[in-house]
Amino acid sequence: MTTARDLAALAGLLADETRAGMCLALLDGRAWTAGELARHAGVAPSTATEHLHRLVSGGLLVERRQGRHRYVQLADESAAQLIEDLAGRLESRPVPVAGLRAAAASAALRRGRTCYDHLAGRLGVALTDAMAAAGMLDLAGGFALTTYGKTFLISTIGAEPGAGRRPLARGCLDWTERRPHLAGVAGARLCDTYLTRRWITRIGSGRAVRLTPEGGKALHDLLDLNTDGL
Repeated sequence: MTTARDLAALAGLLADETRAGMCLALLDGRAWTAGELARHAGVAPSTATEHLHRLVSGGLLVERRQGRHRYVQLADESAAQLIEDLAGRLESRPVPVAGLRAAAASAALRRGRTCYDHLAGRLGVALTDAMAAAGMLDLAGGFALTTYGKTFLISTIGAEPGAGRRPLARGCLDWTERRPHLAGVAGARLCDTYLTRRWITRIGSGRAVRLTPEGGKALHDLLDLNTDGL
């Protein structure tokens, strides 16, 4: 049974700006080195290592080793969902940015980004709305794929989605749009497919993504997606 001490310990993992910033960065779904996260957070490598040790010990992150290199990433989708849901609880307010580059980066994240392994931002919400309007998602009876939606998913990714403990579809509250976007196995497989086909591409090394002209045309044809503002 979860105790108050257990809950306080979990909350304490994110009650530090450096650790919270690292977890937000890792919402891109990729594995980072300690050095990369140290530079991202603006702290010394030794400080980053201490913070990462706490996050790994607390179960929010896991370590991956490849040869001589060590990487860290979010433990699983539930860890990513926890961080995204907490961000969604915060009051939406303008964040002061220093310079045009920071302003452009903030705008890009709001327009489209990855949330662990699925799409978020205006792009993610627009795709979710388009699927619901086409009868592929049942939002009234719980966030679920309809029979038509399952057929669309299989035809798009070219295979039956793998079974596992993750739900096929679930709603994830978008912290910038304040509305749900598609997560779960369906959200992950569609995101991976769109990236592979280059319908969407990453912007730089962060979480931001953009819809390509080819992707806009393809998704308009498939989902009648309105690409204005995307």
